[in-house]
Amino acid sequence: MTTIAYKDGIIAYDSRATRSNTIISDKANKKEIINGVVFIYCGATCDFENFVKCYFNKEIPSSPIEVSAYVLDKNYSRLYCVGIEQEDKYIFKIPMPFDIPDAMGSGEAYALTAMDMGCSAKEAVKWAMKRDFNTGGKINTLNVYKFFGIKKEN
Repeated sequence: MTTIAYKDGIIAYDSRATRSNTIISDKANKKEIINGVVFIYCGATCDFENFVKCYFNKEIPSSPIEVSAYVLDKNYSRLYCVGIEQEDKYIFKIPMPFDIPDAMGSGEAYALTAMDMGCSAKEAVKWAMKRDFNTGGKINTLNVYKFFGIKKEN
């Protein structure tokens, strides 16, 4: 799993990969760019390829896919929260407002609480690392406004 936090145009995410109760790596890449679409994902790394196929083809396989992601799609100039509803066989793609903090992954509750207390997205992931075993390594960031070429007014 992992923790991904979004606040004030910044997506922050860790680099820990785990399997059961074992840390596999603290240098895992959780950001992939495919066909110009940026995926920052959490969940089972082995399911990511099928997740991407579902995103582009809208076909849900019969085996479960344990991945969720923030997706930056320049074709639509939008940030989306994307996941798969396995039981009803559909992919959900929820447009994210740029001004509302959000988080996902195993440290989601810790990150949301930290942002509620005034922390940035990066600080929120740092706080999640203190309590969530599945969150660790380096904290990476992506500026959503810069990605989409949006000039943020103060």
